[in-house]
Amino acid sequence: MIERYTLPEMSRIWSEENKYAKWLTVEILACEAWSHLGVVPLSALQNIKERAFVRPERVRELEAKMRHDVAAFVAAVAETVGEDGKYIHYGLTSYDVVDTSLSLLLREAVDLLIADLRSLMEAVKEKALRHKYTVQIGRTHGVHAEPVTFGLKMAVWYTELVRNLERLQRARDVVGVGRLSGAVGTYAMVDPYVEKYVCERLELKPASVSTQVLQRDRHAEYMAALAITACSIEKFAMEIRHLQRTEVREAEEPFGAWQKGSSAMPHKRNPVTCEQMCGLARVMRGNLQAALENVALWHERDISHSSVERIILPDSTILLDYMLRTFTGVVKGLRVYEERMSENIKLTHGLIFSQRVMLALVAKGFTREEAYAVVQSEAMKSWETGEDLRVLLAERPEVREVLSGDEMDALFDTTFYVRYVDEIFERAGLA
Repeated sequence: MIERYTLPEMSRIWSEENKYAKWLTVEILACEAWSHLGVVPLSALQNIKERAFVRPERVRELEAKMRHDVAAFVAAVAETVGEDGKYIHYGLTSYDVVDTSLSLLLREAVDLLIADLRSLMEAVKEKALRHKYTVQIGRTHGVHAEPVTFGLKMAVWYTELVRNLERLQRARDVVGVGRLSGAVGTYAMVDPYVEKYVCERLELKPASVSTQVLQRDRHAEYMAALAITACSIEKFAMEIRHLQRTEVREAEEPFGAWQKGSSAMPHKRNPVTCEQMCGLARVMRGNLQAALENVALWHERDISHSSVERIILPDSTILLDYMLRTFTGVVKGLRVYEERMSENIKLTHGLIFSQRVMLALVAKGFTREEAYAVVQSEAMKSWETGEDLRVLLAERPEVREVLSGDEMDALFDTTFYVRYVDEIFERAGLA
């Protein structure tokens, strides 16, 4: 049974309380920097640090009148410290605070996603090692091709997750940037020292140059990393959906003791969680498109990105958190039917060994075209009649002349196809 998802940590990150706490931290650090420059008296700074706090309900009350969230926040905080409140937000513009704080929120969120991803990687790694030598048919275009192992399939997933981990780590770096450069990025009303000090204390890199905002290519790249990770989950889930089809039934997502697959048909065990993963990936791609639209803003800034980000950034991080945790449960509880895999390898009566036979004939002196024609001719007959390819080929005089019975047996052995599994696992970091 897949554990029910709850989101206390991710919801806390995007809570109003946490957002305002970040805003207040930036404001107080800016006051500290101004005090170093002799603008904010030490007594005022001490008063601000001791008394400043945020009451969200007061911010909402003021915002209803002002219709400006940051102005309402600044007024609400200033009320808590009295006359020294005049130093709150000194020289700053709204997005000095909002963008710098948003970087902190995005970093917190991606740290949680990275932890989620590592858990999924461990689950996939365990399945890869367990089924390292579990032979199953490989498929191209949905048609039986040549043997692989289920562990190799998992190894492909694992290495893709490694790349997703690298992308999320890069995303963390690309949004790990702050700015306190004033209304149009010129530092006209705020000394560059203030930005440097605040960013150092928050472990952010100061933007080398900005306008009124951090440039939104950063946030688009962050969203792309999230969306690609979701697409990987979709890819893995789609594979399970195919393997769970009645005609295939080589693997199956977990099904709980009290779970029902259909309100009408008691026998149904549908891949509903994997189907859900595929649907949610579409939402992630849509949110990425919105992030890409946010890159182009008028001049030094317009507000068109703001309303979009209030939706897509919390929603996308929460959604990917859900997808990673839920799919980890799918992988951990995945049912793998090894006997069915063996049965399915035999479905095509030896057709999957056609390439090996062709190459063996080439090694015996046939041209490639001659060998291809002989094997294809008998393969097409096998497709139509269901007769065993090995039997059909043995009836060809030109084949019997060059290939003994023992040689033919060896050509139709699946172990040949997986002899490099150990080497592949070593390259994948799964040794």
